[in-house]
Amino acid sequence: MKKQEALYKYFGHTSFRPAQETLIDALLAGRDVMGVMPTGAGKSLCFQIPALLSEGVTFVISPLISLMKDQVNQLRAGKVPAAFINSSLTKEQYQLVLDRTVAGMYKIIYVAPERLETVDFLMFATEMPVSLIAIDEAHCVSQWGQDFRPSYLRIKNFIEKLSPRPAIGAFTATATKHVKRDIVELLGLRDPLNLTTGFDRPNLYFGVEQPKNKSAFFHEYVNDRKEHTGVVYCATRRAVDSVSAELCRRGISASRYHAGLDAEERRRNQDDFIQNRIKVMVATNAFGMGIDKPDVRYVVHYNLPKNLESYYQEAGRAGRDGQPSECILLFATEDIRVAEYLTQDSGQNPLLTEHKRSKVRHLDQERLDKMIRYCEIDSCLRAYILKYFGEKQKGRCHNCSSCNRPRWWEKFKTTQTV
Repeated sequence: MKKQEALYKYFGHTSFRPAQETLIDALLAGRDVMGVMPTGAGKSLCFQIPALLSEGVTFVISPLISLMKDQVNQLRAGKVPAAFINSSLTKEQYQLVLDRTVAGMYKIIYVAPERLETVDFLMFATEMPVSLIAIDEAHCVSQWGQDFRPSYLRIKNFIEKLSPRPAIGAFTATATKHVKRDIVELLGLRDPLNLTTGFDRPNLYFGVEQPKNKSAFFHEYVNDRKEHTGVVYCATRRAVDSVSAELCRRGISASRYHAGLDAEERRRNQDDFIQNRIKVMVATNAFGMGIDKPDVRYVVHYNLPKNLESYYQEAGRAGRDGQPSECILLFATEDIRVAEYLTQDSGQNPLLTEHKRSKVRHLDQERLDKMIRYCEIDSCLRAYILKYFGEKQKGRCHNCSSCNRPRWWEKFKTTQTV
């Protein structure tokens, strides 16, 4: 089967985007790749197509249970033989996946990085013909990235135990130059094809609002869009519970998602959202990474995110179908204290040395400062985001709250400055 045939048979598309085809060809030729592509650009196809066309099995290393489940469900809907291995499986279900993979029934296995260190999985993997290792959300390998996971550092050790060494593909939606360098070094990529597509999402409107009454503004905003699908991100589980409960009390079809809920409720709520049984999902950052729901018309950040990487990834849940969508951040100065607390807490990982923890806290504070600056600037918000990721925006975008301010505001600001 050729790649175009697989694209149509399993995914219903008739053509690749240029970046997709370049990365696919490199992996099929056995070359390592690093693809940095914005949310909605089709990163998954870049490793799923080579997986289907190669002998042996592909392991996709993925950080979240919700992400694995969503990806595998989509693949199975397209008749792609795929499965996942994570803590949601019983011991019997886990063994069944291994047995079926050995029997050749699965081509793609999604697995958490922590699983790679277990003796039974390592024995299984070293006895299988492995054609490709794909690392999704590869920014997690870097202390410069917003979701640093120490277990990602040990992926390289796992790869070195495989013989012959398969092609390695590292993919992420957001990566600064520091993160890109770390991905190549810490995953041990060999002469990789580095491909970064544009970060800009022209269909997304970016807005920062600082209302005197955040709750009133928010509920009016959601009520005006109650026929549309939306995601609301909150900084804490407590805020998620409170905001979702108030939306329901006001007659909005809403649900919640955070790590404090039991696995069954998370699964049920996620399914309700994906299947349009609810309109609004209120969640912490535990929800959304890799969720492929194309018709999300708005994403609201009810609290200040910890960094621009997180913000841009989460905002990127909106408008994956290319239709106009809104990304609104509700900024309140009191949210800064919560963000600072969460930022300092993120540097407490016991697997790190004290020097490393101190470095992580320092880097996290730098990223938070740049996030706060985003909320305070009068210049183009899109240009600020793109510059952060190493791109330039020529002039104003005319699709953000800064660019769309009335002309009288600029005149007033100039008068006040003089």
